[in-house]
Amino acid sequence: MAGSTTLHPSTGSTAELTRVERWERRAEVPMLLLSFAFVGAYAWTVIDPTLSPTLESFLVAVSWTTWFAFAVDFVIRIALAEHRLRYILQHWYDVFLVALPMFRALRLLRILGTLRILNRVFQQRLIGRTGAYVVVASVFCIFFGSLAVLDVEQEAPDSQITSFGDALWWAVVTSTTVGYGDLYPVTAAGRAVAVGLMILGIALLGAVTASMAAWLVAAVEQDRTRRAEAEADAVAEARAGVEARAGAGRDMSAGPDAGRGADADAPADHVCACAVCGRRLTE
Repeated sequence: MAGSTTLHPSTGSTAELTRVERWERRAEVPMLLLSFAFVGAYAWTVIDPTLSPTLESFLVAVSWTTWFAFAVDFVIRIALAEHRLRYILQHWYDVFLVALPMFRALRLLRILGTLRILNRVFQQRLIGRTGAYVVVASVFCIFFGSLAVLDVEQEAPDSQITSFGDALWWAVVTSTTVGYGDLYPVTAAGRAVAVGLMILGIALLGAVTASMAAWLVAAVEQDRTRRAEAEADAVAEARAGVEARAGAGRDMSAGPDAGRGADADAPADHVCACAVCGRRLTE
């Protein structure tokens, strides 16, 4: 099947899209809605542990439905790839994110699968807008990190993170690498979440710092350019004024000479010579 020529989702250039990329563009909105459905269902079950059995069963069903949709999406992408084995090897993390959450002990990996979908969608939406992408990624990482640590810590003995407020505060402190130490995970899974959040926090903090530095440099350059343009305009206006005054001065100095020349030439029309002696006679 021939590819269509359009804006490339990853580079922003006009190029021919592959079948996988065209599928990702068509499935972008449904996958995004499913991701938000999973976020709502998972967050509700974690934040409110006193749910009724019926509501809890419904939310769990929503979570597994979204996981199944992610698995189907990955299978379709494999089927559309021109080199399936190479595509699987290049996206080995998707294989783990789809297969491992089937085990209850590894259900937290469904969060990573959701993050993969959100990253794919927002990366295409925010091409060329690094600052916005970093802000969105930071918010999602902190939110999901707080949910993940609360999920594994709130029922653990001697746990210090027992509410969503505590988990959110811990996630912000950990991701910014501040580390007050007032709250910390006590379970192995919670510490694994902490390690992942620390690594992401270091990367995102560096990206935020670089974005702010780039913004400041761009602002300084724009101000310098505006000043240079204003100075150039002022010099051009001053030069034009000097040239205008010099031209007016030349016209004034040349005026009397031009009049005298005209008067000197005028009598030339009334000069004649004597036919006998040749002397010039004037009227």
